[in-house]
Amino acid sequence: MKLKILVGTMTSTADYVAQAIQMDCADLVPEIEVQLMDGLSISTFDAAPEEDAVYLICSSTYGQGDVPDNARMLYDSLDSEPRFLGHVRYGVIALGDRTYLQTFCFGGKKFDERLQGLGAQRIGEVWCHDASSGTLPETEGAEWCRQWLATVLASTDHTETTT
Repeated sequence: MKLKILVGTMTSTADYVAQAIQMDCADLVPEIEVQLMDGLSISTFDAAPEEDAVYLICSSTYGQGDVPDNARMLYDSLDSEPRFLGHVRYGVIALGDRTYLQTFCFGGKKFDERLQGLGAQRIGEVWCHDASSGTLPETEGAEWCRQWLATVLASTDHTETTT
């Protein structure tokens, strides 16, 4: 199994979370790829069956509850080029600040809504990190991901967790 972490970020925080996951969870899956969403479209999900890939959307929230600028093309393509994504298994890490309660973690939540609308299968719940909590998103994100990956591996009957 391959974990593909797709990163939507404005200030690199989501990228730091993805890199922490890549380092901390390397013992659980044979391959972890971190990819910024820059220039991606819905076609990034086409290779999922061949690669035995599971996706992790790691997105911050920007402005008035928007996806980050580097994630806009991928996000918009989920509407402009819709196709059935029933073969896609994914999870979501949503970064936000509870100070902005009306739009808290909307970057990740918006991706989740669009992916589910196209038939993709979310594994587990959306994990939300609150920047105003004083905790490090990299540390908490890696801890959450270890538990999430255990659920992923159990749901796909993968018995081999290392290379």
